[in-house]
Amino acid sequence: MINEKMAQDLAALGIKENDTVLVHASLSSLGFVEGGADTVIDTLISVLKDGTLLMPTLSFDSVTVSEPVFFVNDTPSCVGKISETFRKRAGVIRSMHPTHSVAAYGKNACEICRRHIESDTPVGDTSPFSLLPKYNGKVLMLGCTLSPNTSMHGVEELIKPDYLLCPEMTEYILIDKDGKEIKKKYWRHFFHAPGYSAEQRYQRLANLMDIPVGKVLCADAYLIDAQTMWEKGYEALKRDNHYFVEIFE
Repeated sequence: MINEKMAQDLAALGIKENDTVLVHASLSSLGFVEGGADTVIDTLISVLKDGTLLMPTLSFDSVTVSEPVFFVNDTPSCVGKISETFRKRAGVIRSMHPTHSVAAYGKNACEICRRHIESDTPVGDTSPFSLLPKYNGKVLMLGCTLSPNTSMHGVEELIKPDYLLCPEMTEYILIDKDGKEIKKKYWRHFFHAPGYSAEQRYQRLANLMDIPVGKVLCADAYLIDAQTMWEKGYEALKRDNHYFVEIFE
């Protein structure tokens, strides 16, 4: 089912039919949508008819140091109903990462997702998040402000500020779509450093670049150009490693 008003709103925001778009979304923020998450996904796919739709399918809540097993087919997403519904759709591809996987559908889905397993950090240079600028991609924040923008972790990983990564790697077990077991060590994010903790403030990106803002149904929506985000974010972190965090002693 396609919501025509939502499709019009997405087009007005600047999404084009051949775009590559990574979507962070809150279903409740949209107001009542007949058909729920499936209608939202159908509508996004219809607008991106010749493009690629991606969504984070993060699993850090269930794949932990004490339970370090990730099933690419079955481990649920912990970032909302739309993400979890999209993950389970026929034809959707999910990247291999224990805590920061991405699901994708469309023209470049396979190409964008296939090398995530090679990264030893959550948002490393072969992750879909980091590859987005190479596809002239965009990040759509749909009803969830600018704060939960996972791609910004990738910008931070270029600098590796003192709050970002745990001091030791963790070994995970990944089970691929055919049931094959793969063991691999990864660095984890932890947002602490000796003597203080940090909370992300990715909304400060709006101070560095122009970000189109509009309404999609009842939700506030932001459409971020990925290449500009990486360039401006990296420049800001080079000037100040703590630009995108609030420090608490």
